[in-house]
Amino acid sequence: MKKKTGAKITAPRLWLVMTRSHHALRLLAEQSIANRDLCLTDFAALEALLHKGPLTISEIQDKVLLASGSMTAAVDRLEKRGLVVRKSTPSDRRARIVALTPQGKQVAAAYFDKHAKDLEDLMSVLSEKEKGQIYTSLKKLGLCAAKKLTTRRSANEQHDI
Repeated sequence: MKKKTGAKITAPRLWLVMTRSHHALRLLAEQSIANRDLCLTDFAALEALLHKGPLTISEIQDKVLLASGSMTAAVDRLEKRGLVVRKSTPSDRRARIVALTPQGKQVAAAYFDKHAKDLEDLMSVLSEKEKGQIYTSLKKLGLCAAKKLTTRRSANEQHDI
């Protein structure tokens, strides 16, 4: 659908375009990962561990924005495949750290490289300037939304007292 010249882009219209775009991009990303014999949750956990090093399940969860049960199930699947191990930490024996195995590191790096190439291919329709504008705009919008959420949570907590 083509935008009419000079037509104002309303917030609801922008939201719709962003949502539809995100949906299509997510499906393509999931296909890229599924072609590697992983679901998105498993891949996200591997990618976080590859780039951040050993993490607790809750730290992985914070990085990939998934529910705790989903993340635990993903780590269980990855552990069964021999791609990650759970370890105790010397500072807190109750805490369990998840780390990539040597095989996991190799698989995660290979999968991430292929996925990154797929995304680069997709994003090649945008100029560097357009990528920069989208990045800056979405970051600004996301930070504003996060700030509003924090403010509303604080107001709700004070109201509950």
